[in-house]
Amino acid sequence: MNKTLLLIICDFLLLNLLALTRWEIAEPASGKQPPVPKLAANATTKDQDLVAVMQAALTDERGTRDSLAEKLTTTESTLAEREQNLAQLQTDKTRLATTLTDTRRAAEVLTRQVTAATQDATMTKEQLVRLQRELDEKRAEAQRQAGAIASLEQQQGEARQKIEGLSVAVKVAEQEKVMLKETAEVFRLQAAAERAEREKVQATTVQLAQGVGDLAEQSGALTREIRDHRPVNANVLFNDFLHNRVSTAFTAHRKSFLGPITRTKEARTVFITDGAQIYALLHIDDTPFSLHENGADWEKLTAEFSRPPNYRTAAERLDFLALDPRVVVLPVSAEQAAALGVKVYQTALEPFKFSEAVLISGGGTGYGSVTFKLDAAQPGYVSVDNRLVTRLFGEFAPSRGDLVFSKTGELLGIMVSSGYCVIVNNVLPTKSLRTGDDVKAQQTGQILDELAARYRSLPFKVQ
Repeated sequence: MNKTLLLIICDFLLLNLLALTRWEIAEPASGKQPPVPKLAANATTKDQDLVAVMQAALTDERGTRDSLAEKLTTTESTLAEREQNLAQLQTDKTRLATTLTDTRRAAEVLTRQVTAATQDATMTKEQLVRLQRELDEKRAEAQRQAGAIASLEQQQGEARQKIEGLSVAVKVAEQEKVMLKETAEVFRLQAAAERAEREKVQATTVQLAQGVGDLAEQSGALTREIRDHRPVNANVLFNDFLHNRVSTAFTAHRKSFLGPITRTKEARTVFITDGAQIYALLHIDDTPFSLHENGADWEKLTAEFSRPPNYRTAAERLDFLALDPRVVVLPVSAEQAAALGVKVYQTALEPFKFSEAVLISGGGTGYGSVTFKLDAAQPGYVSVDNRLVTRLFGEFAPSRGDLVFSKTGELLGIMVSSGYCVIVNNVLPTKSLRTGDDVKAQQTGQILDELAARYRSLPFKVQ
C-alpha cells in the first residue's frame, strides 16, 4: 500500500479519536479531603504532627490541580486547532475515498499478480535439484545424440557412395533387362508354336481317353448291374454280420422312493450309414427304456461300444427316429468306426428288388430267409412271415429287434414287432437324449411319455 496514503489514514483516525473524546469525563476527579478531626483541648503532640502532614498533602494536591488545569488549557487549544483541521480533513477524506477505491482495485490486481508470482516461486529446493539432474541428463543425451548424428552423417556418406554404385548397377541391369526382353520374346514365340503343337496332341489324347472312359463306364455299369441283380448267399451275409457286429452296453441310473434303480442292457448290432453319418441301429427294447411304463426322469445314462479284445468307446446321444418311436440310433464318428474296425452297411436303395430277405435274430443267434410283403395300408412297413424260420439255421420265430438285410447285402430294416419290419430309408430323429453323468435336466420322463403316446397312436397290427 502507498505510504503517503497510509499516513493520511492514520492522521484521520487520530483526529477522529481526539474529536470524539469527552474531556470532561477524562479529567480526574478532585479528591475529597477527609474531614479534619476536631482537636480536643487536650490534643497531644501526635495530633499536631498529623495536622502538619495533612496540610502538606493538601498543598501537594493543590499543586497537582494547578498542573492539571494548565494541561487542560493546552489540550483545549490543541483541540481547537484540531477542529480547524477537521474540516480540511473531511474534504480530503472524500478525495481520498475515491483514490482509495482506485488504489484498492490496483491493490487487488497487484495481489493477484503477487499470488501468481508466489505460486510460480514455490519451487522447492528438491525440485531445483531434480531439474538440475534432468538438465544434466538432457545435456548428456544431447551429447550422445550429437555423437549419433555424427555417426549417421558418416553412414549417410557411405550410403551415398553405395547409391552411386547402385545407380551404375541399375543402368547395367536396365541394359540387361532390354536384352532379356528380346530373348523372352523369342522364347514366347517358340512356346506359342510348341503350345499349338501340344494342343493338337492333347485333342487326340482326349478323344482316345473318352473312348476308353466310355468303355470303362459301360463295363462298370454292366458289372454293377450284374452284382445288383445277383443275390448274395444267406450264409455269406450271416458270416459277414458275425465279423462286423459290435456290442453295445447301456447303463441308466435314477433314484426312487424305494431306493436307487440301475438298469443295464446289452445288445449286438451293426453300423449303418445314410451316406452322410454313421449310426448304430437298435430297438428300444435293447435300451434301458420302455414304452409300456410311465416315463421317469433318469439321472445318469451311458452308452458304450466294445469290440474284442479291449477297445471301448462311448456314444454321445440316442436318437429316436421319426419312422417309428421304437427305432433307436446312436451316432458314431468316422474315427470311432475306423477304430472298431467294422464294416458300415449301406441302407437299401431298392429294398423291394427281391421278394425275400435275410433275417438275423438276437444279434447273431440265428438267421434264415424270410418272405415279406408290402402293406398299402401301412407305408414304411413290410409284413414279414412270422412262422418258424427253419430253412437255413435252426428254428426261431422273428421278434422285435431282429435285423433284416436285403439279398444284395444292404440293410433293409429292423423288426419292430413279431410281424412287421420298418424300412430304414432315413434316420431323421424326432427326439434325442444326450448321455452323461447328469441327464436329469433333459426331462427324460416327458420324452418317454411323448414317445409312448406316439407308439399307442400307431395302428394296432404294427404295435
